[in-house]
Amino acid sequence: MPSSLYRKVGIAAVIMMASVFLSRLFGFFRLMVIAYVGGRSGEVDAYQVAFFIPEILNHMVASGFLSITFIPIFSRYLAENQETEGWRVFSIVLTGFGSLLLLFIGIAYIFAPELVAVVARGRPDPVFREDVIRMTRIIIPAQFFFFTGGLFMAVQFAKEKFLIPALAPILYNLGIIAGGLFLSSRFGMEGFSWGVLAGAFTGNFAVQYWGARRVGMKLTMTFDFKHPDLKKYVMLTLPLMFGLTMFFSMEIFKLFFGSYLPPGSIADLEYGLRTMMLLVAFFGQAVGVASYPFMARLVAENKMHEMNQLLNNTLRYLSLVIPFSVLLMVLRHEVVLILFQRGKFDAAATDHLAAVLIFLLVGAFGFAANTIVPRAYYAAQDTLFPAIYGTIAVLLSIPLYMMGLNVMGTNGVALAISLSGIFQVTVLYVLWNKRSNNTGSRKVYSFYIKMIGFAALTGIFLMWFKSVVLDWIDSTTFKGSLMMCALTGAIFLLILLGAGYGLKIKEIKELVNRLVKKRH
Repeated sequence: MPSSLYRKVGIAAVIMMASVFLSRLFGFFRLMVIAYVGGRSGEVDAYQVAFFIPEILNHMVASGFLSITFIPIFSRYLAENQETEGWRVFSIVLTGFGSLLLLFIGIAYIFAPELVAVVARGRPDPVFREDVIRMTRIIIPAQFFFFTGGLFMAVQFAKEKFLIPALAPILYNLGIIAGGLFLSSRFGMEGFSWGVLAGAFTGNFAVQYWGARRVGMKLTMTFDFKHPDLKKYVMLTLPLMFGLTMFFSMEIFKLFFGSYLPPGSIADLEYGLRTMMLLVAFFGQAVGVASYPFMARLVAENKMHEMNQLLNNTLRYLSLVIPFSVLLMVLRHEVVLILFQRGKFDAAATDHLAAVLIFLLVGAFGFAANTIVPRAYYAAQDTLFPAIYGTIAVLLSIPLYMMGLNVMGTNGVALAISLSGIFQVTVLYVLWNKRSNNTGSRKVYSFYIKMIGFAALTGIFLMWFKSVVLDWIDSTTFKGSLMMCALTGAIFLLILLGAGYGLKIKEIKELVNRLVKKRH
């Protein structure tokens, strides 16, 4: 593969990695504010369940997949020097699907009470349901901003402009934080709901509209249901609209099965998931988003060997999530205390969340891999097979969730999230390898097995080091937890460096080299 292409992927990855990492940091601050205001309570549960119906609306128009489905279509027009027609197709998609979404939003707003009664059937408390209905109606309109903003970002990605789209999640989180800080004293958790609406409008709509204009957007209100590329877009999008993905099912099952658990359990799952996803985002999400346009180009040029090389190398790099997950498992109590224990989030809440977190971290590497593996199919403009496969896999995971709920409660739901995630992405990668004759996949499998073994041994040593060598540190205090994390983390990094250079693990050496270069 040309070095210039790797360089472009690297630049895009750095921009998106910074965006995702900053977004997750702001997201953590958002969670810290939520924990401070609501603690581990039923009101926080209600705020989380209020996203159930909006998430379904978002999924119905495949807002989260706009970059995946629209980039190949728009990129073809750019490659053929037919940009004017590309903007016409862009306008047709936005007008048609935007109108459909507005209709869905109106229906969901009117029938919110009936819909909430279904999705939160595990918790019949009338006060809880009234809170959910009120906040749901505030959040629902934000889905229009996500959809239109997704298209605005897609055309920027297609023109290889990443900076302004990178601002979207950051501004969105800032909006939620502002709503919580300035409105929670009067409206409680409802203040965060208003922040969701404001953040979606600012970060995902207004700023992205400006960004799309900067790359030459020509938007008109155009209805043309017979346009061949609209039909092509619909055929690409329909499987994603009706298919169930790993991340979507995780969010929905977390809320649905969580409603059958005691008050505060949904809050535990949410806090734990966002903690785990920070790790996933740092290693996986940015790399997946940045790599996709280049994967699509390689497939379009019929360079499948080079595309599989990019896929395999990316997956090997993402395996670094495994030892870092083990580190967080060892330091789970200290990390939770540092992040959340203040205000209404007390020591008992820390104990609850620390127990849940270890089961969620089991699946961190599966969620990291899932940021890149499905994109191989999408780059080949195949959205049908991943959707069918994902739906079957999600449906098959329901008994796992039910068993986890009945046997282990909140911990069981957390473990079900992890195990189903690992299973789904592993099988999807195996099927892709058979389909594309990916001869380099065996090295990826063996590398992950070695990394799991290395991480397990490291975790055992770190547990001993923490409990024996550092037993003089009182980790029930903020200062003590910081000291425990710093000393244990330093030993972990030394072990990681030793593995990188002593065992010649090039992914670790490359990570270190990049960090050193950034300093200089």
